[in-house]
Amino acid sequence: MSAALSRRRFLAAAPFLGVAQRLRPAGAAEADPLAATTWLNGWLETRYDFWLARGPMEQAYLGLKTSFDKWDNLSEVHTLDDLDRVRKEHADLISNFDATALSPAGRLSYRLYEYRCQQIESDFPWRHHQYPVSQFEGWQQEIPSFLMNIHGVQSVEDAKAYIARLNGIPALMDQVIEQMKLGESAGVLAPKFAYTHVLRDCRNVLRGVPFDRGPGGVSPLWADVGAKIDHLPVESGIKQKLRADALQAMVTGVRPAFLKLIALCQEQESRAGSDDGAWKHPDGEAYYANRLAAHTTTDMSAAAIHELGQDEVARIHEEMRAIMLRVGFGGDLKGFFAHLRTDPRFVYPQTPEGKAAYVARSEEIIAAMGARLGEVFMRLPRAKLVVRPVEAFREQSATAAFYQSPGAFDGRPGTYYINTYDMAAISKFEMEALAYHEAIPGHHMQIAIAQELDDVPRFRLYSNYTAYDEGWSLYGERLAKDMGFYQDPYSDFGRLSSELWRACRLVVDTGIHMGATRWTRAQAIAYLSENTPNSPGDVVNSVERYIVFPGQATAYKIGMARILELRESAKTRLGAKFDLRGFHNAVLGAGSVPLPILGDIVGAWVKDQS
Repeated sequence: MSAALSRRRFLAAAPFLGVAQRLRPAGAAEADPLAATTWLNGWLETRYDFWLARGPMEQAYLGLKTSFDKWDNLSEVHTLDDLDRVRKEHADLISNFDATALSPAGRLSYRLYEYRCQQIESDFPWRHHQYPVSQFEGWQQEIPSFLMNIHGVQSVEDAKAYIARLNGIPALMDQVIEQMKLGESAGVLAPKFAYTHVLRDCRNVLRGVPFDRGPGGVSPLWADVGAKIDHLPVESGIKQKLRADALQAMVTGVRPAFLKLIALCQEQESRAGSDDGAWKHPDGEAYYANRLAAHTTTDMSAAAIHELGQDEVARIHEEMRAIMLRVGFGGDLKGFFAHLRTDPRFVYPQTPEGKAAYVARSEEIIAAMGARLGEVFMRLPRAKLVVRPVEAFREQSATAAFYQSPGAFDGRPGTYYINTYDMAAISKFEMEALAYHEAIPGHHMQIAIAQELDDVPRFRLYSNYTAYDEGWSLYGERLAKDMGFYQDPYSDFGRLSSELWRACRLVVDTGIHMGATRWTRAQAIAYLSENTPNSPGDVVNSVERYIVFPGQATAYKIGMARILELRESAKTRLGAKFDLRGFHNAVLGAGSVPLPILGDIVGAWVKDQS
């Protein structure tokens, strides 16, 4: 998976009505689709420029150093202003452009922009139902991770901007706290267990020099800023001044800000309950329906998703039994799961050498896949890809693996992060599927190619729709099977285990959040433990993730199923004319899109090939 808090912002707005008229080419006839599309694209570019200027963190994620000393504005006033702008721009789109007069590419951009406006407007009433801090995606993690991994320092000016961001953390944290209090006022608190994780993350940030002189060593932020300053090619006196300024910011700004967050989390933890599902919130059923629609980009009901998951779990279990017999295991499937969980040959040791070996093996898997991508893709990403372990300050809360997209302008590579905190949670037999999902042909393939598309409005380059993004990556795991990977039957079992995990998510996510089922955390843990071979730690962390991020986990399997359905339909319709490379080019060639729009794109490709 691949998402950061700051990247969920809407990147396609600008001050308001009348701009389109000024962008109309002189003498352009509305009957000319190319002229009309040029007019639309110019309008979209002005909106993108405005909204990007409004998002300093997004600029940094893209590798831009404008507003390099600032954080995003999370205040309620700013958020309400954002909504007003989106509504006005939506009206401007409709009143100034006729979709039927555009070229096919223009109609697609129009449709995507309209979809995005509608999504933001429909999501807005539920903004306080989402948790500003949690163990999965919380500002207590985002702030240090952003500084350490995104804010590069190649000059004294960059270092001063880093220090300015350190000094800006108190104001940013006040806005996070404002959102947490507004959520509680609306009747929304995170479940009690989430605060335990958040408090640990906060204390990890503040552990060590310069915050304390205890056994914590050096704090991760201080180590990061110190190393970045030390690498600057400037005289020692300048470095000393920068270090002194950074130290002052850490002690007088960062520490009080995190202590303030800790204090509120402790207060809210005392008031939080043990009910976990979205149903517990005011209008919780409607909120969950909104989350399912947003993440799956479909109108599937929670009940239908729950039933689909149960059917898929049963199907995958049968395929697993065939592999179990192939390797000569004599017991039942539950016994085989237990065998895989406990046999030490399926995990690397919990040592520095074992962790390094896992990373090295992952690099080998990616290299082998990379050598064959040309067989099934017309277009390959230009951005580089690296593999890194998750940093110590967040490894206890982070998932088993995730992906960070490349910088579009600074050459920062895409990063496949592996969580080596608990080696028992990342088994050897799942390594191939995990690498194919997070790296290639999964997230890196899709996201890097999207960022590198030519001749499309920029808002489309960095869009993300969960069902498309995660569906593609799960499809990538299956594609590797079609290409002849997973030669070891245990690795093929690992592929099925990964798909099973996503099928179980359909059951568990809906089980937790539907008012009709209201599964407890314990029930969800029991279901995954009973039906998957995953480790106990992985099961607990994942269930807690589904609790604090309703609906997101259902998108993987739904997206994968839709892509496979489109591929099989295209094969049937085209017969001998079907070209897998061409199909992939159609799927990836427009960037991330909602599933209904993807169906139309593939349908148009099939028609062109007929």
